[in-house]
Amino acid sequence: MPLNDERPTSTSTVASEDQNSDTESSERCDSLTSSSDVDCSRQSFASDSSSKHNSPSCSPPKTLTLDEVMASARDLSNLSLAHEIVVNRNFHLEPPDLPQNSLEKKVKDMVHKAFWDCLESELNDDPPEYDYAIKLLDEIRDTLLSFLNPGANRLRTQIMEVLDMDLIRQQADNNAVDIQGLVSYIINTMGKFCAPVRDDEIKKLKENSGNLVTLFKEIFRVLDLMKMDMVNFTIQSLRPELQRQSVEYERAKFQSILERTPSALDHTNEWIKSSIEEATQIMPPSDKSSDSGQSGKPLPGPTLVLNTAYIRLLTWDESKGPLPETLMTDEVRLQEMQRSLQLYQAVASVLLIVYSSIGGAVSGLPTLVERLKKMTAVLLEGMHSADFNLTEALGNVSAQICCEVNKSLAERNFPALPTELQETLKGQICDITQENNPIRTLVEGRVQQYFRVVLASTNSHRTPPPVPPGLGLIQSELMGLGVSFVNLVNFNKKVYGPFYVSILKNLLFIDMPAPAPQNGIIQGPPSSPLESK
Repeated sequence: MPLNDERPTSTSTVASEDQNSDTESSERCDSLTSSSDVDCSRQSFASDSSSKHNSPSCSPPKTLTLDEVMASARDLSNLSLAHEIVVNRNFHLEPPDLPQNSLEKKVKDMVHKAFWDCLESELNDDPPEYDYAIKLLDEIRDTLLSFLNPGANRLRTQIMEVLDMDLIRQQADNNAVDIQGLVSYIINTMGKFCAPVRDDEIKKLKENSGNLVTLFKEIFRVLDLMKMDMVNFTIQSLRPELQRQSVEYERAKFQSILERTPSALDHTNEWIKSSIEEATQIMPPSDKSSDSGQSGKPLPGPTLVLNTAYIRLLTWDESKGPLPETLMTDEVRLQEMQRSLQLYQAVASVLLIVYSSIGGAVSGLPTLVERLKKMTAVLLEGMHSADFNLTEALGNVSAQICCEVNKSLAERNFPALPTELQETLKGQICDITQENNPIRTLVEGRVQQYFRVVLASTNSHRTPPPVPPGLGLIQSELMGLGVSFVNLVNFNKKVYGPFYVSILKNLLFIDMPAPAPQNGIIQGPPSSPLESK
């Protein structure tokens, strides 16, 4: 809460997460990858000391009571709110905006209109009645007092004296209450408490000398805005403390949910389980030949499995199942990353086709290439939507590219592109809608390769690795997305690492023998990189 002579800054502008928030997040989240993924991690996961946290249970499903369901819902709500405050530096609350034709808005408008009509009717009586006006003054007084710090005794006493409800009622009974004077005091007091962004609103209130009912309406509207400003100021003040406690707080809240709802890790378990086979396929040949379980099958390291699972999130198909429970608080961010990556890959595919077909016409002209890149991105914006006609959009992209290239050729006194070449270019660009298109497959494969390198690097959140060949045209966008993604992954590992340890232990090493004793003593395993602080 601000001091009485301080005015909170405005936080009313909504903005998406930027790279600054990614950098702040990276300072709190150490990378949890390990270069000895296949060596020491396996031993620690095979031990019985992996984690005390719950793992998916095989026992019959438990019947939850209503109180348990409500308690879990509250924990999930608190978890989501705390996570959003920590990871999104632009997070703030806004006044609710009900849909215009919704039943809730209609009922609310109807009730408010009835109240204001009653107030106007009372004030127009002869002599005037003040029952409704006194109720409003009482509510306004409580709101003003809520803006004060506990030690602001002088202002608290002043407000209580001026807005003394008992005295005002006595004055109203004798038709001696000065409503206009009280309203003027309220507006001046609001001016002392409001954020600078509300100064114009206060000025309008002071200039409004018309109908008292209209003035009361405006006072309550501005008070609602001031309440929201105060909430957002409090959020900003709490953010540093939440950042220091975020990992422990989120883990404890999720543990509380898991204790009430043992099935709260089912989707997470399936997510990791389905990633083991893919991780096995991308294992280095040396690891495949030297590391295997009792079944003789090669075992991927736990870090490789988790990194593979995280990369799958970038192409997650929600129609085939919900996100893992441990990623639900980042669902919106992951969707934004998916859409951005989908757009970047399409732009890279288009530009690679342009270079391979008419490279001579655009080589050595970075300004033209940048213009083609921006134009392609604009025309393909929204391509993730179900009603987006990608083939038609790509046709428009090819037509605009040919137009821009021909214009550039004309400026340099070169002939325009042949009609046949333009048609070929258009066909090649439109063909990237096919899943087996070689250019599309190449770009998507190298993007996956880049993100594997990003997750395997220990300082990629500070210094992103260079992009693979062929992706240089989207290098800045891909590196920025990589920083955002690795920060999200590292923070998620910090919070949910113990739960992942338990799941991986059950999936990978349940049938591995215990460590052999040496000189009668069983050697303890080295700690897992996922169990580190």
